[in-house]
Amino acid sequence: MVSLGCPKNTVDGEVMLGDLHGAGFDVTDDHESADAIVINSCGFVEDAKNESVEAILEASQLANGSKKIIVTGCLAQRYANDLANELPEADVIVGFENYANLPKTVGGLLGVETNGLIAPQQARVQVGGASPPFREEIKRLRITPRHTAYLRVAEGCDHKCTFCAIPSFRGRFRSKPWQSIIDEAKALADSGVRELNLIAEDTNQWGIDLRASDGRGLAELLYALAEVEGIEWMRILYAYPSYFSDELIRAIADVPQVCKYIDIPLQHITNLSLLRMNRPPRQHTEDLLYKLRDRIPDLALRTTFISGFPGETEEEHEELMQFCRDFKFERLGAFAYSEEDGTPAMEYPDQVPEEIRAIRRDQLVSQQQEISEDFAMSRVGKDVDVLIDNWDEDMQAFIGRTTLEAPDIDPVVFVTEDKSKGLPPIEPGQMRRCNVIGSSLFDLEAQPIM
Repeated sequence: MVSLGCPKNTVDGEVMLGDLHGAGFDVTDDHESADAIVINSCGFVEDAKNESVEAILEASQLANGSKKIIVTGCLAQRYANDLANELPEADVIVGFENYANLPKTVGGLLGVETNGLIAPQQARVQVGGASPPFREEIKRLRITPRHTAYLRVAEGCDHKCTFCAIPSFRGRFRSKPWQSIIDEAKALADSGVRELNLIAEDTNQWGIDLRASDGRGLAELLYALAEVEGIEWMRILYAYPSYFSDELIRAIADVPQVCKYIDIPLQHITNLSLLRMNRPPRQHTEDLLYKLRDRIPDLALRTTFISGFPGETEEEHEELMQFCRDFKFERLGAFAYSEEDGTPAMEYPDQVPEEIRAIRRDQLVSQQQEISEDFAMSRVGKDVDVLIDNWDEDMQAFIGRTTLEAPDIDPVVFVTEDKSKGLPPIEPGQMRRCNVIGSSLFDLEAQPIM
């Protein structure tokens, strides 16, 4: 399986692999020995779509006609018929509603038995609705390191952001039931997971649709997850600027297992751009950001902004740049605006030229690099807990993260051993107390002290 895109896609891929493994298929990371290749695609923005198409074509070339190509993921859900018409390399295109049928689909393609029966050939396009009910996600075959996992708490989105097509192919917002989340967290902990990264399209909205019958929200869920034996870190990814109740802020601040790290994509800061985006106004956002920093000590905030949104003037871009200089986000990403099919913003008349979008994105990223370097340097000399992820042969160091770095998207900590101290050897999955001895651009360099 080649899994592209966001962590939500990663979880989908792990559940599919679990289904296939449970049905008797062997899963391999060697494409040459595989009989079938699953491309779990991303359809979020233009670059992601192009990457997914390239992965399908590359898999077909590697297969050379001898392997079956199955396309799943958001691109399959969003553009199933287009893929079927334009990419004969794809043998089957499967959407969310038919993921549970994947073992039968692959069995039919290969002419092998699944559950004692030879499956009949399935339809080439199997898509269905965008809002299927939650499936059990306990028996997944994880592709993340043993000690860290993504825990999906909700799916879909009800917001009407004018640039975003996600609701059209990920469906309406729906919270995963409380007990399902707790059971999955316990199963992950039993398998060796020490870090849970909570994910959804709008993570902090969890429970809003269950209020009438349940009455609990994300704050209560955090307290409950903190009781799961073996879980040492929990991290909130993909939080919307709304839904930050005082109870939730208090839970983030008070629960020791909750990393003082929030990923809160803001998209812009000027009122005119936010109005065109159909996002909360600047005052709401600014009040929230300062409240979070005030009430949660040592908080690291990650955000993302869109550069070159339709109608964005040079003055609006400069206002965004100034805000970022003043506020100094610890982590920041920027994307050039991408026209997405079926979104209102695609029809706006005042589209910014693509070269201007890219220039503004690069300016924002370049400015942030200096801020991130300063943040890294400010941590030199401090003692921190580091979760060891793996060994990097090129750097001749272990790669780890503190509570202020999410997996795969943030800088890392390079950990080297001082064998003269007589400390236990470092191994992936360990939580080690380290002293930060230096920084390299945005990354940290550290040595264990315990």
